[in-house]
Amino acid sequence: MRTKESILSSLERQGAVAVVRLTDASAIDWVADTLIEEGLAALEITLTVPGAIDQIARLTERLGDDHLVGAGSVLTPEDAARAIDAGAAYIVSPATVEGVVALAKGRGVPVMPGCFTPTEALRAHGLGADIIKIFPADVVGMPFFRGVLAPMPHLKLMPTGGVTPENAGDWIRSGAVAVGVGSALLGKQIIADRDTAALRERTRTLLASVRGARKTNE
Repeated sequence: MRTKESILSSLERQGAVAVVRLTDASAIDWVADTLIEEGLAALEITLTVPGAIDQIARLTERLGDDHLVGAGSVLTPEDAARAIDAGAAYIVSPATVEGVVALAKGRGVPVMPGCFTPTEALRAHGLGADIIKIFPADVVGMPFFRGVLAPMPHLKLMPTGGVTPENAGDWIRSGAVAVGVGSALLGKQIIADRDTAALRERTRTLLASVRGARKTNE
C-alpha cells in the first residue's frame, strides 16, 4: 500500500502533473494511456469532468499503484472524502479550504490547496498543506516564486495556470517542486481529434523541459 510520503516523493520526482479537465469523459482513457506511455504518470482528474468520481475509481483500479491519479477542483470536504474513497492518491484545490485540508490530512492523503499570496501560502502550510498550488501562476509570474522562497524556503510550491510544455523548466528553475499543466498540454483540438502524435510530442517536450531544468539546478 502506498504511503503519503511515497506519493509525495513520486510527485516531486515526476515533476509534472497533467491537469485533466475534459468535457468529454470518453477521452480520459486515451489521454491517460498516451501520457503514461510517454512517461507522465501523474494525472489530476478535476471534479468538473462528467462523472469524475467514477472516472477516478475506474482509472485507479485499471492503472494500479504505479500511477498517480488524483482529484482536482476539490472545493468541499465532502467532495474530498468522495474522491479519496474512490482511490484518489492526492487532493488538489484552486483555493485554500480549511475543511478540505483537514479532511485530507486526517485521511493521510497529500493535499495541495491553491494560494495566491505569501500570506495565503504560509497559512496553507500551517494548516498542513503538503504542496502549495500557486494559482493562477501566470498572473504572479516566476519572480514571485523566487521572492516568496527567499524568506520561506521551506514552502513547496507548484504553479498551475500559464505553465506550458515549453516553459515548465523555467518554473522549476524558479523554485517550483513540480508543475501542473492543463490546456497547454491537453488542447481542445487535440482532444477533439484524438491527435495522439501531437499529445505525445507535447508530453515529451514537457518532461524534457523539467529534466533539463533539474540538471541545471544540480
